[in-house]
Amino acid sequence: MKKLVREYEFSPEQLHTVKELARELSLTETTASLLFARGMDTAEKMRGFLNPSRERFLSPFLMSGMKEAVELLRRARDEEWRVAVFGDYDADGIGACAILSRALKEFGVEPYLFVPERTDGYGMSVSALDRIFDEFLPDLIVTVDCGISNAEEVEYIKEQGAYVIVTDHHELPERLPDCIIVNPKLKDDYPYDNLCGAGVAFKLACALIGERAYSLLDFAALSTVADSVPLLGENRDIVAEGLKLIETAPRPAFSALLAKASELNAQTLAFTVAPRINAAGRMGDAGTALKMFTTENEEEIAVLAEKLNLYNSERQRCCDELYAQAEAQIRAEGAFGNVIMLAAEGWNAGFVGIVAARVAEQYARPALLFVRHGDTLKGSARSIESVNIFDALKACSEYIEEFGGHAQAAGINVRAENFEALKNALDKYIGEKYAREDFVPCLPVCELSDDPERVAREIRLLEPFGVGNRRPMFAITAGTVDAALLRPLSPHVSFTADGVSFMYFGGAADLKLLKSDVEKKLVFEFNISRFKGREYLKGYVRAALAEGNRGGDLEAFESVMLASENRALAAEKRTAAELDAFMGERVAACAYGLCAVFHDRATLQRYPSLKDLPVDVFRPSSGSAVNTVLYAPEAGCDLSQYREVVYLDRPAASECVTGNARVFVCSELCGYRALLGLDTSREGLLEIFAALRTARLEGNTYSELALSGSALRFSTRQFMFALAVFEELGLVARENGRLRVFRGIKTELTNSALYNAVVRLAEEG
Repeated sequence: MKKLVREYEFSPEQLHTVKELARELSLTETTASLLFARGMDTAEKMRGFLNPSRERFLSPFLMSGMKEAVELLRRARDEEWRVAVFGDYDADGIGACAILSRALKEFGVEPYLFVPERTDGYGMSVSALDRIFDEFLPDLIVTVDCGISNAEEVEYIKEQGAYVIVTDHHELPERLPDCIIVNPKLKDDYPYDNLCGAGVAFKLACALIGERAYSLLDFAALSTVADSVPLLGENRDIVAEGLKLIETAPRPAFSALLAKASELNAQTLAFTVAPRINAAGRMGDAGTALKMFTTENEEEIAVLAEKLNLYNSERQRCCDELYAQAEAQIRAEGAFGNVIMLAAEGWNAGFVGIVAARVAEQYARPALLFVRHGDTLKGSARSIESVNIFDALKACSEYIEEFGGHAQAAGINVRAENFEALKNALDKYIGEKYAREDFVPCLPVCELSDDPERVAREIRLLEPFGVGNRRPMFAITAGTVDAALLRPLSPHVSFTADGVSFMYFGGAADLKLLKSDVEKKLVFEFNISRFKGREYLKGYVRAALAEGNRGGDLEAFESVMLASENRALAAEKRTAAELDAFMGERVAACAYGLCAVFHDRATLQRYPSLKDLPVDVFRPSSGSAVNTVLYAPEAGCDLSQYREVVYLDRPAASECVTGNARVFVCSELCGYRALLGLDTSREGLLEIFAALRTARLEGNTYSELALSGSALRFSTRQFMFALAVFEELGLVARENGRLRVFRGIKTELTNSALYNAVVRLAEEG
């Protein structure tokens, strides 16, 4: 279950400063609070953040190795050396190649460009270098977005008689290459160390050709967003200036890839352009992306853009297939440790990073996916925000052949014989280094203390949004929400709450929760939408979090009632005390694998071992198999990801899918007491049916219809039971949100499976 956290909490002194800054800059306190919490604690810093500009670019010569790199390149130009640029195959590496190749040409050097394919492995390899020497025979090789972990390969280049300049941004290994290195991670006078590979190439370009390099900011902006580095400091200035360039004077490559985009911002680059560049490398044709960003031929660009679009569509299909295979493997093996590691022979190395990221997000812990090649496993690691996977791999490096990357992502090679040892070592290291709370996905929300529309307009000033500068989220508490699907069978939902129109993409899964009286937190973003020349406030829901301790009782009754005609529950029987002791041990030993289900709110008081676990309603809010308490599961609820499913009170019948889980049930507590008091007499049900003939009931569920008919003065639960029985008998039907009553149909109550089930349960007591 996701956890809401405050994005900021201020002391009285800080709050006073925020109010003063808001007044000085004519901002709402909400916006000033956001800026203050993100490190802008003076008016000057706030103005700088709100007005990103090239004026704040840092001198490239503050960076270690920059002066020496320029001097060597000047010598190469003057002595007419053959210069090769060795890049990486992703959007960062391609952008870096595009920047440095153009800068070198303007500087007076005609470079040879080389980008390896993923099959060549991460970073430089001897085989890739041999191809360069065979085709070009360089005197100097300059790396971009790679090289810092290739000390041996650098020595190989030098043995061939060539010089080397490494420009990179990845974390520093224990052994550095023996050559000129330009990397903001080095200890030097450069005050900003979060540049991406193309950002470093851009700084080298500035050192070579000065402000003429600013014409290359579009490439730098794309790569900065694509590589998920923080959009703060100089990165923010680079992306803001690059977006201006793309908007005012887009070069043909950007125009071709942005053709279908409705707006231009950092998210457009991240989710429209970058995936297409990355798709080429993932499909084994990084050369197409490199050519796309280094040619000026518009006809060729159009053809290349179409090719990248096709690659991206195929990449999406392949990733979906690989994810399904990974998910099946996880379900078969279980996901009960601090890390998820998977391997298979048939997987495509170009897709495992993307799928690892999806797995990490789904299961809220680091994920490593490997492709098996004989005795070697080549893979990608992705992590959650709170866990530094690079440090974890470094601590377990005795089991690793090679790796490189940063806190959230890494490439890694392992011998097959060390796979299990590495998995166990990572699990142990992460378990000891991080607390359980670190694995709970957090939703940081801000306090909205001002006019929402004014705040929404000011939020636009905080763009570009991305890593380190997320779009602000807010939260409101809601009860029953009159939510509806956008259209029949749509996965999206819309509704109005607190006077704001909301859209909830993918919210159909939460429709029951939204419409119930369960108290819930709605987490959302604000935006100013435009339609037919008008602007209006719009909210976009990112999560609906149930406050599971109260509400939802009618829906719970409906679930229990409808499940009662299912097959009997097959489970191991235990007393409440035995189950409490068992679950206490399980919760203490592991954060994953246990789902405790209950149907009667009084039940939880009997299980003190569960007091610190979150309570979900209707279905688990997370698919990560984290230990969970679930109230009133909906029919067919899938609990198969859990190792143990414990029914805290006896259900009327089996309503959940439990797969291979070990299932327990309390032998003492009944979870369907509400069914036992129902009136099943023919007279009582006929009285309700007679009342339906003149009633006009609206709703999609029995609970909604019953509440609509509350003026008929029947017990709500009795009314729901009658409606369900009548529908089974064909006497009524739910059509387009209304109840339709049919006349003249003759039938018997015993033709209803639900009626028979409730009668049987009453007789059994």
